[in-house]
Amino acid sequence: MSFELYVAKRYLTARRRQALISLISGVSIVGVGVGVMALVSALALMTGVQAELRDRIVGSQAHVYVYKLLGAFDDMDAEVKRLTVPGVAGAAPAVTGVGLLQATAAEFTPVTLKGIDTAREPLVTDIAEAVSAGSGSLEALAGRPPEARDGVILGSDLAASLGVRLGDTVVLMTPQPTLTPGGFAPRRRPLEVVGIARFGFYQTDSTSAFVTLDTALSMFGEDAPDLMQLKLDDLEEAPRVRRVLEQSLGAEYQVEDWTELNKPLYSALWLEKVAISLTIGLIVMVAALNIVASLVLLVMEKSRDIAILRTMGASARSIRKIFVYQGLTIGLVGTGAGTILGLLVCFVFDYFQLIQLDDDVYQITYIPFHVQAADLAIVMVSAVLVCLIATVYPSRQAGRLDPAEALRNQ
Repeated sequence: MSFELYVAKRYLTARRRQALISLISGVSIVGVGVGVMALVSALALMTGVQAELRDRIVGSQAHVYVYKLLGAFDDMDAEVKRLTVPGVAGAAPAVTGVGLLQATAAEFTPVTLKGIDTAREPLVTDIAEAVSAGSGSLEALAGRPPEARDGVILGSDLAASLGVRLGDTVVLMTPQPTLTPGGFAPRRRPLEVVGIARFGFYQTDSTSAFVTLDTALSMFGEDAPDLMQLKLDDLEEAPRVRRVLEQSLGAEYQVEDWTELNKPLYSALWLEKVAISLTIGLIVMVAALNIVASLVLLVMEKSRDIAILRTMGASARSIRKIFVYQGLTIGLVGTGAGTILGLLVCFVFDYFQLIQLDDDVYQITYIPFHVQAADLAIVMVSAVLVCLIATVYPSRQAGRLDPAEALRNQ
């Protein structure tokens, strides 16, 4: 142990004459620890919420959408081969549009209608698992007997609002006109509810209805799908894959990825994460002020000891190091304890799911806590750095102390 570190340790652990200074140092350690624990917990909370919402969003949506502005995707196999660039794991066609659903004599409810290829759709979304988690099956949508009505899969919240169950009949109406003896009229078709899907994302569960590709094409008056959905090996690569496709496909195609479609939500979550971090970070700043106060008091209390050390040959640099080591020790102990407590809090709250939410109001049923190594490293380094900066003024004052003047005033 170096001379400076030894003296710093003696000053921190002194209990008799410097009881007040030791108390302030202890309060500083507690303050740093509480601040770090709160920061680790808050960042884990926001990261967990972001990850949970992201998983639910990409479970009900594809990672990349490719629209053909001129014409449609007629040669499906050729188009899939063209869109399968490095990073693409699966592709599926779709037709989307708006419509109205009516159950029995109730009013029409607006829905987002999606026509899917039942064989390829599970390659890009989690619809098979969503239907299994609800009721019915995806196979029931495609394997309809010739005499039976076309099937429809409803989002769980949409089915609840319509008051329908498996086997019930609903009437679908789309705005595309069809010619009737009485003139043009919206297209109407009765459908049988063959499945109820629960993705866990309210926007999808409350507005979506899924039919076969042929049914959607017939209801929208189209010959072939104009949308291709892509799933990637790594969803974080969506912006890069989008740029690659935009360059290779040209102006006849429009490419969007899931980060663009959900940008407002993620921007709001990121802003909340930054705001919470800055607010809780003030706890660490207050603890740093306590470090400044304790070290300034210690310099005043130990002015005679500092003068004696200087007359015995200790340099001003060594004196500065003593007080820097004190503040750094406070920062390291407080940061270490706060990090351990923060990780423990995150584990307990996440493992036991202590913060439950109403899934009818929120998108998730409980608040998850996910600790990221990068966030943890930033918190630890920042806390120690703040504590180190807090030692600059007291250590400089100690190093500039005049030994003769200090001893004369004793």
